[in-house]
Amino acid sequence: MPMSGSSGKTYKIVVACGTAIATSTHVAMKIREVLEDRGFSIHTIQCRVAEVPSLAPDADLVVSTAQVPFDINVPIVDGIPFLTGIGEEEVIEQIEKLLRKG
Repeated sequence: MPMSGSSGKTYKIVVACGTAIATSTHVAMKIREVLEDRGFSIHTIQCRVAEVPSLAPDADLVVSTAQVPFDINVPIVDGIPFLTGIGEEEVIEQIEKLLRKG
């Protein structure tokens, strides 16, 4: 049964942080949980910021808890709200809007 985000597509989201261990794992789990509850099919890939240029070309967007100093053709979303809880709903809405547009 179709939900708000259901399009039949699986969206690829690259989740980047400094070391690709704890922070990106937490953010990736949160993104999947929230967006799948809204009807999206989500595939996340966790990485270090340095790996973003090689993983981003076929991604729908990048969520990063650190600054991404690269010029890529994929939207980059600030992942810090997933760690602090401050502004988290706004970021989720931003991600949902970007996925619907793409």
